[in-house]
Formats: sequence, structure tokens, C-alpha cells
Amino acid sequence: MIKKTVFAGFGGQGVLLMGYILAVACMRDGKYVTYLPSYGAEVRGGTANCTVSVGDEEIASPVASFPDYGVVLNKPSMLKYEGVIRESGLMILNSSMIDTAPARDDIEVVKVPANELAEELGNERVLNIIMLGAFVQKTGLTSIDSIGKALQEVFKEKATSKMMKLNERALEKGSQFVLKGDRI
Repeated sequence: MIKKTVFAGFGGQGVLLMGYILAVACMRDGKYVTYLPSYGAEVRGGTANCTVSVGDEEIASPVASFPDYGVVLNKPSMLKYEGVIRESGLMILNSSMIDTAPARDDIEVVKVPANELAEELGNERVLNIIMLGAFVQKTGLTSIDSIGKALQEVFKEKATSKMMKLNERALEKGSQFVLKGDRI
């Protein structure tokens, strides 16, 4: 079975990084993976998105016309992608930046106040990792442990141990938010 996910938001929110980390984790889990980033000529603050396909069989195309999942960090991206998530699919929304719900009632919606949760950790830059933790906890596409290992692999020497600890806490915060069903 192949599951396709679209990650979308503004440039600078770490959208492409979320998808890449998921792709690395799933690849290291022995799954077939494609990663298709889209950022074109956008600049920081413009739109950015990527599609990650994960499966236990070869993936013929990385294009996801009707993805199973959407991880959306801003309202323009929600408006753009809510219509393409497959029926019975899932959208995880950054409720810090999205003040309305999708118009559809045939998809599951999980709202995560990622900006506020990141502020609790002292650094808004980890909101993408919080969303990734929430996504992995909700879908089970891979494990939180695999995402943690992928974070280490992706950042290697670039991140200080302090930043890696912050990323690990952000991953856990997103996971626990979904697990506990917290609401702000």
C-alpha cells in the first residue's frame, strides 16, 4: 500500500525539511519512498510544498493528485489543498495560523497550535518539527524514533547538541499533543 502526503506552508517554515526528514526516516525503515519538493522561484514568505510517497511496493510516480494526508502550516495552503485530500483522508493543521476549518466534512482534521507549542519550547523555528511529530504519531507511517534518527542524519555536524535536543523535544511535544488529545 502506498500513502502520499503533501506538506504545505510559507517558505521559511521548514515545509520542505519536514518532508525530507519523513522521507529519510521511511527510507531507513526499508520502505519505498519518493520526495518531490516544489519551491520554484518563491522566496522566504512565498509558498512552498512537497509531496512524500511511502509504500511497501515500488512507487510509479511521485505525483500525488489526491494525497492521503496533508500537513498544512498556513491558511492559503489549507485553501489550496483541502479539495485534493482524498475522501476519508487526514489534514493536520497549524491552528496558530489557520483560524477556519476546511469546508469538507469527509476528511479528518487535527488542529495543532504549533506556534504556541514552539513558543513553550522557546524557539518558534521548531514548529515544523512539532507538526512532524504530530503527523507521525497520528498516522504511524514511521516511528518517532525513526524520525529522531533521521533528524540526526540530516543535520549531522550542522546542528549543535543544544539544537538537536530542542528538535527532539519538539518532536515529542507534537507527538504528545496528538496522543493526549490536548487542546488550547
